[in-house]
Amino acid sequence: MTSSLQALPAHRFSVAPMMDWTDRHCRVLHRTLSSKALLYTEMVTTGAVIHGDRQRLLGYNPVEHPVALQLGGSDPAELAQAAKIGADLGYDEINLNVGCPSDRVQSGRFGACLMREPQLVADCMAAMAAVVSVPVTVKCRIGVDDQDPQQSLPAMVEACAAAGVGTFIVHARKAWLSGLSPKENRDVPPLDYPLVWALKAAYPDLTLVINGGIATIEDALAHLQHVDGVMLGRAAYHDAGLLGQVDRRVFGLAVADLDPAEAVEAYLPYVSAQLARGVPLAHMSRHMLGLFHGRKGARTWRRIMTVEGARSGAGLEVIHSALAAIEPDSQAA
Repeated sequence: MTSSLQALPAHRFSVAPMMDWTDRHCRVLHRTLSSKALLYTEMVTTGAVIHGDRQRLLGYNPVEHPVALQLGGSDPAELAQAAKIGADLGYDEINLNVGCPSDRVQSGRFGACLMREPQLVADCMAAMAAVVSVPVTVKCRIGVDDQDPQQSLPAMVEACAAAGVGTFIVHARKAWLSGLSPKENRDVPPLDYPLVWALKAAYPDLTLVINGGIATIEDALAHLQHVDGVMLGRAAYHDAGLLGQVDRRVFGLAVADLDPAEAVEAYLPYVSAQLARGVPLAHMSRHMLGLFHGRKGARTWRRIMTVEGARSGAGLEVIHSALAAIEPDSQAA
């Protein structure tokens, strides 16, 4: 098995863990678009992993590999227990959230507030690495509140690297834990990409993945001149069609880009199987709304999928109807 010190090759391009978005249905759709991108679960707290319904919270489809489990917590023993559960379930990586700025996360003493406690994070990572053989990784901010990122970010990386962590995903902005909402924390604090690039230069043996405000494949390729990997969040969700270019443009595979319409057709057997199990269409169709971003007919696609897809008993006919609105050769908005 992979050593917990090693990075996954898929770190070159990944889709960020996003609460209420990157559930199992979303991840299967994204895998349909890219065979190589690393996919992340929504953050799951250690308490939920240890005491909750594991099939509901942690279940995934084998096609999702490579897929990583993101944990939220700050107790080394609990994180070790949760990490082992995740690894035993077959997740390819266990990631610790050191970046979420929500009030609920702060009250639980995890997420971005852990930027103030790098040694605690290092202790948590060491405990996790001791019980699993898959990579354990950190996703963090560059700092919080009045911290100086020139000091807070290297302090976090050095402490965790000393504990055996080899891969860091860095959201290249501070988190303001007082005065800004979680939504504002995704846009208001300024991005500092050069700080993350410099971190890679200072620690060449570590795997550094950059995250935050990256909107296109062109942006991703530019960042890959400086760091080992790029993680897309909202752009990968709201403009999911761009993932159809990742295998060729980012991973260099000799394949044609996957058109979103082709991805829809490839996704239909999964949707059909889920419908047969009683899963409402809306649980899957909501993740498909951004597939045709910028294409003529996209607005009609979204309307049909949103309105008709939410109706009780909605089935594949809704997707076929919406797909008929897309003009395949048009690139017009």
